[in-house]
Amino acid sequence: MMLLSRERLRPLAGPALVALAALSASLALMVRGASCGHDFDFHLVSWLDVLHSWRQGILYPRWAPSPNYGAGEPRFIFYPPITWMAGALLRVLVPWKGVPAAFTFLIFLAAGLSTRALARHLLPAASATFAGCVAIFSGYSLFTAYERSDFGELTGSFWVPLLLLFLLREPDPSRHGLRRAFDGSGSLLALVVAGAWLSNAPLGLIASYTLAAIALVAALLRRSWLPIQRATLAAVLGLGLAAIYLVPADVEQPWVAIHQATDDPGYLIENNWFFAHHAGADMRDHDAELLKVSFIGAGMLFVTLLGAAIQLWRTSQDERRRWWFVLAFIPIAVLCLQLPISHPLWNLLPRLRYLQFPWRWLVTLGAPLAIFVAGAAGQFSRRWRTVTLACFGAAAALLSTALVFGLVFYNVCDEDDSVRGVVATYYVGDGFQGADEYAPPGVDNSIAPLGLPMACLSSSLTTVLGEGSGGVPPSWDPDQHSCDATFDTDQPTRLASQHLRIHGMVAHAGYLILRLRRYPAWQIRVNGVLQHDLPLRDDGLIVVPVPQGPLSLAMDWTNTPDVLVGRAISAIALLLFAGLWLIERRPALPQVS
Repeated sequence: MMLLSRERLRPLAGPALVALAALSASLALMVRGASCGHDFDFHLVSWLDVLHSWRQGILYPRWAPSPNYGAGEPRFIFYPPITWMAGALLRVLVPWKGVPAAFTFLIFLAAGLSTRALARHLLPAASATFAGCVAIFSGYSLFTAYERSDFGELTGSFWVPLLLLFLLREPDPSRHGLRRAFDGSGSLLALVVAGAWLSNAPLGLIASYTLAAIALVAALLRRSWLPIQRATLAAVLGLGLAAIYLVPADVEQPWVAIHQATDDPGYLIENNWFFAHHAGADMRDHDAELLKVSFIGAGMLFVTLLGAAIQLWRTSQDERRRWWFVLAFIPIAVLCLQLPISHPLWNLLPRLRYLQFPWRWLVTLGAPLAIFVAGAAGQFSRRWRTVTLACFGAAAALLSTALVFGLVFYNVCDEDDSVRGVVATYYVGDGFQGADEYAPPGVDNSIAPLGLPMACLSSSLTTVLGEGSGGVPPSWDPDQHSCDATFDTDQPTRLASQHLRIHGMVAHAGYLILRLRRYPAWQIRVNGVLQHDLPLRDDGLIVVPVPQGPLSLAMDWTNTPDVLVGRAISAIALLLFAGLWLIERRPALPQVS
């Protein structure tokens, strides 16, 4: 019985060690609280808005009500849904204070397990487990978690290993045609492509180009069209599954100032090569951040390329050697993309400039780095018979890495930016600053006023709502007498999501200025009459002409045609995915001699 129990527990030892590594890597967040990195507030507010929408019965929200101080923005059309839904779902299980740490731990765990699964095709079980642990502590993953707090991009640490795993899996020789091309992996590969796009748009772009490049390299090494067939079919099906997000996000870009995400000098590819330096004082903070990630990236590339050289030198000619060559291609390509020599490629390939930063490609480096390090360490330990010493040394190195990143790159939150402060502000209902790229075209987010009523009646279309100066957002106050009358919604909360109702008596004909950003998906009715061609304001607020007398105003978010098209494509892709899944799992027919 004891032996049986040990045999049952042995397969769990590797995943348990990976889980312990994930716990160690996220320990600083569990002990000190959330790290207020660059994108932390954005994600936390998104989770709050999603949970708020769910409580109103909206399962897939499109409108975020709290940005622009309660005027809202179409954030959930353009930012993929997996991370904001996952964060809101975690709140159902743990308190808000624990959500960032829990989210980070789960991503680290998934990264370690997926890298371990990939490494099992190349390394012994113990070395594969070590590779899974190394992937968690790779510099860019910790940098993304602590310095940037970019949960969406952090998911690439497990999507990329899964993409390599399902793309490079050897086909079953007993299968033929389409079933041989997919061979149990095609549906999973399509799911990975969809998952990457639905987690983070830059990550989806990276995953798509990685899929194409690795498929081409694998096809050349195998002298077979199978990798290209598998990649092509999986990419089409994966994009189809993600169409529910991709189609509206692409079609509706002219409705917002999306260009602001790439036009800022700090977001230009040309200003983000490794170790670039700029003379202007306005780029000083940018260059300091670029220097950090350049050192991290250079270190990762050096270790990966060194490990690749050792591994390829010592690996004999066998089937696995092709895998090593494919993995070695990744750091070489990533290195080239960090240098000005790759500039023509950035301008030639479609949408590639949307990545903003070349160093975002470091997300593809975690798995190759971990596998090469584990492979080289395994060969060293076998030669010198120092397995125990190597294990202790590796554990100390990984924990030291986590400690350094937890101390150096951890961002202490101000009281207002802490989880407690943001949650308290949210439930007051005053809202937060909006994202510039989601504003209506030509609208400046800096003039969005705080403290507005839900509706303000004015005789003038251009009434100034709120006063402010010196970079401080303008603030509305009743004593400014900018509103002849104010109206509130029938909802019990100031942050109503996608359906608002206002009833009252209008003392005189005029303009009703709503605390709501304009967007073509809004359908507005005044006393039952649908409104068209509404006047525009510089602050982007919706303005509705109203007559004197009783007022019944209804504002409803509608599904535009592109949303319906995206849903239809995803529904068809889901049916094809289910069919492919069933076909792949049918046993291969025996060959007749």
